[in-house]
Amino acid sequence: MLDLEAFKKSFRVYKLMLSFIKYNLIAILATLLDFMLFVVLTQLINVWYVPAAVISAVSGGLFAFWYNRIWVFENNAKINKQATRYVSVWITSIFLNTLGIYLLVHNGILPEINAKILVSLIVGVFFNFLMNKYYVFTQHT
Repeated sequence: MLDLEAFKKSFRVYKLMLSFIKYNLIAILATLLDFMLFVVLTQLINVWYVPAAVISAVSGGLFAFWYNRIWVFENNAKINKQATRYVSVWITSIFLNTLGIYLLVHNGILPEINAKILVSLIVGVFFNFLMNKYYVFTQHT
């Protein structure tokens, strides 16, 4: 006999894992876009690295927002509210990453690159994904 409640729970877990995988795929693609655009701007077009970094980061962020909205979380609610929430999560993520790196490096726990990798993974998995899923792209937006 089929246990309907167990099936529903398994399906919810499956949907959560699928959105997690899709979210991380988009994060990787957004990062690649950011880096490739930065290289093109600085190395081929000779744009100063400061505005190039801003342009490439914003481009990656916009890419991630759009594809998280339409593909990962499949949520076409009011874009203004989602965009405002996305920016607030993005700013908080930058703060958490910066703080985490500072604390690990300043206290001699890890060198800069290792701290950046560790903190980016922790913030990305435990903060960014959950905030995007349950705050930015919630079905009640």
